[in-house]
Amino acid sequence: MVTLKNQAELDRMREAGRVVGVTLRRVAEAVEPGVSLAELDAIGAACIKEQGARPSFLDYHPRSAPTPYPATLCLSVNDVVVHGIPDGRVLRDGDILSIDCGAEAGGYHGDAAVTVPVGQVDDDAVRLMTVTREALSAAIEAAVPGGRLGDVSYAVEATARPYGLLEGCGGHGVGTAMHEDPHVPNTGRPGRGMRLREGLVIAIEPMVIQGGGDGGRTLADGWSIATADGSRAAHFEHTVAITGDGPVVLTA
Repeated sequence: MVTLKNQAELDRMREAGRVVGVTLRRVAEAVEPGVSLAELDAIGAACIKEQGARPSFLDYHPRSAPTPYPATLCLSVNDVVVHGIPDGRVLRDGDILSIDCGAEAGGYHGDAAVTVPVGQVDDDAVRLMTVTREALSAAIEAAVPGGRLGDVSYAVEATARPYGLLEGCGGHGVGTAMHEDPHVPNTGRPGRGMRLREGLVIAIEPMVIQGGGDGGRTLADGWSIATADGSRAAHFEHTVAITGDGPVVLTA
């Protein structure tokens, strides 16, 4: 069931989004060759705690997963698209790292992601990250009252060409639960789908794959989804409120 938020609820969601934004920035600043994923996850956990919030991902257990998620952040390197579990892996020069963070404050959640370079990366990696960021921006611009959900989805799809998208994955509603209705696909047709109304809050999250459209593969940990062909992927995400003044990014 889709729920619309009033102004008081949006203000509380803005606080959760602020926690996420601060945490993403702090973790991204610590990314460099030689740092481990576990070290970055610890930075994220400490940052969320010091802001009086709690991590949304830790111990999250949807029916589709074999075990609860064991970390604060999702840290996905190179061909891992989403849900990478932080471990002792050490980042190397030329890697790209997607950092996905969720936090709950005052009973409401925020959810956002960025992909960052590790040291010096090649031009193809730069283009991949740029296109994914641009797809998110285009989709946010389409999230206006009176529009359709398909407008948002189509904006992602159209901007991501000639790259591919992780098939079947996309964004979601956000509120008192981290994942709410509606599902926000990364492909769609303009003018189709549910009508966008003031008070709707959605996480928009393009997942763009360098090698083209890809159904992905789930790794042995039961959580990490990697590209089927081993090509690199990038992931950007914001939690966005649809308001009478246009889309408002709550996780900036």
